[in-house]
Amino acid sequence: MKCYIGIDLGGTNVRVAKVTQDGEVLAQVKGPSYGTEGPAKVMANIKALVHQIPDWQEASGIGVGVPGPVEAKSGTMALSTNLTGFAGYPVAQELSEEFGMPAYLDNDANVAGLAEALVGAGKGLNTVFYVTISTGIGGVLVVNGKTVSGMHGFGGEVANIIIDRNRDKINNLNIGAIENEASGTAITRKGRDAFGADAIQHAGQVFDLAEKGDEKAKEIVATMEDDLGRFFSIISCVCDPEMFIIGGGMTKSADKFLPGVIEAFRKYSHTAVHDTPFVIAGLEEPGVVGAAMVPLSHEA
Repeated sequence: MKCYIGIDLGGTNVRVAKVTQDGEVLAQVKGPSYGTEGPAKVMANIKALVHQIPDWQEASGIGVGVPGPVEAKSGTMALSTNLTGFAGYPVAQELSEEFGMPAYLDNDANVAGLAEALVGAGKGLNTVFYVTISTGIGGVLVVNGKTVSGMHGFGGEVANIIIDRNRDKINNLNIGAIENEASGTAITRKGRDAFGADAIQHAGQVFDLAEKGDEKAKEIVATMEDDLGRFFSIISCVCDPEMFIIGGGMTKSADKFLPGVIEAFRKYSHTAVHDTPFVIAGLEEPGVVGAAMVPLSHEA
């Protein structure tokens, strides 16, 4: 059975694994990424970690998942907020030359979605849309086992989709951008505005208060559900996926908001798509497994 090297590269940590085409992790090493110390140190560290993988030479290719938009054709990052100096850096080319096999780069949300589409909840389906709801909100459309990144690498960068122009200006995103209204960061911010900074450390506490009947918390959650329902209805108009897969840290509280999201989705979407299933991502290692799936997707 074929296997691949997956590299999950973040601003703080990096994981490297050898993974089969069915998504089984055969070996894995991890450590600090040195993301603020420049490409030379980061790349030297990655190469050293790959060499620690037993029989890495058996792999048929290398895939790397990174935070931020990627120019997939050139194997470079378009922006590198969390990895100093990596915008335009030839990551894929350098790894390919070092290890003598094809190497590819993609966005971390894209690779997680690819993993779920190929070997996770969406296995066997032709069209899957994956959304991660965590500190921020990201997404990817996977069609026939390939991520759709678009000409500039911004395909699936859904954080800036506007769901209501009558909101407050928060940051550089659009007013009413879904990330500023329904991400974990957004719910925490709204919770602190309602209950005080000392009372709310994370979004889960807002869901707990809503479950206990607190009216202010219930309003925050209800607004989030409505916003996400509108958001998913917009996506359905563009690509009408066979399944929505939801990942990210907020899924820990999915039982407290997902039924309301589905109800709102059906309110805003066309009746033809009302039966679209919403499924929680199930893979334990979507980042590194998904990175390993990138070279597999290029073989198809």
